[in-house]
This record gives sequence, C-alpha cells and structure tokens, in this order.
Amino acid sequence: MAYIQEGLGHYPAALYYLSLAQRRKPTYATWHKMSELAQSYRLAGYPDTWRARLLITFRRYYYSVLQGLLLGAVLGGVLLLVRYRTARAGWLAYGVYLASVGFYLNFLRSSQVGLVAQPHAALMSGPSAGAAWLTTARAGDRLLVRDEQDIWYRVEWRNRDAYIRRSDLLVIQ
Repeated sequence: MAYIQEGLGHYPAALYYLSLAQRRKPTYATWHKMSELAQSYRLAGYPDTWRARLLITFRRYYYSVLQGLLLGAVLGGVLLLVRYRTARAGWLAYGVYLASVGFYLNFLRSSQVGLVAQPHAALMSGPSAGAAWLTTARAGDRLLVRDEQDIWYRVEWRNRDAYIRRSDLLVIQ
C-alpha cells in the first residue's frame, strides 16, 4: 500500500502505511524509507540517528525479552513455592525481579506517535482554539502523543508541549 501511495504522490498516506508496518514489525529498512521520504518533503519527526537505530533494535526484541522475563518470573515463583523453607533473601530477590519486570513492562514500552493528516494543521500552546498559535504542521509530520484532552492531543513539538486537534492527527496503533 505504501508503494502504491508513494507512486500516486500521496506521501502522507505512504508514511502512514510505512508507520503501521514499522509499529507491527520494526526494521531498519522501513525506518530508512520513512526518513528518506520525510527528508524529500522536509517533514519533521523522522530522525535517522544512532538513537533511532537503537530504539528500533529495542522495539524489535521487546516482546521476546518480555516473554523471557515472564517465563523467568513463573519459574522462579514455582521454584520458591516448591522449596518451603526458602530464606528471606530468596523472596526478596524474587520481589526485586518482579519489580524490574513491572518496570520493563510499564515504562519501557514504545511511545505513541501520530502523523499529521491535514495540511496546514495548527499547533496551539493550549487545548483551546483561543490559545496562542505556535506553528503550522505539514501533512505527514510525525509527533509524539503525550496525552489526550477532549478534542485535543497533547504532542511533543521540538522538545515542548503543543496541542493539535484530534481530526488533524492519525494516531498509529
């Protein structure tokens, strides 16, 4: 679909389909194509840096590592329950292990991103039409979604908070 949309000149739709593929199965080739397409149209939010490559690697193996951690938690719990007279240090180590699995599960998951769907979408300083106008985003710009308030998304724009209408942003799920 992305190839067809790019051939038709619909680069926001091509970036949307590439983003869906990247979310489902992260690869360097897909990210490189996204950043190449974004650079040709001067879009924001597609850095091709070592940090982006590291994040792709992390996202690629996130669920495999999570499965291993959860399997270790189950096996450790069963082992501790089978051995009735386990020292407190064993239970404490198991608790720390479970806390680290909880941290991995809750804080290291991938952040939610959205693509600007409308050309000339307004980014505001607050969740109101009367708030100060910050800038205009181009169709296809990639923004990190922080929160949702009424008909607004709070997004990160150049390391600061901005607000964009829900109808102007396609959230990648």
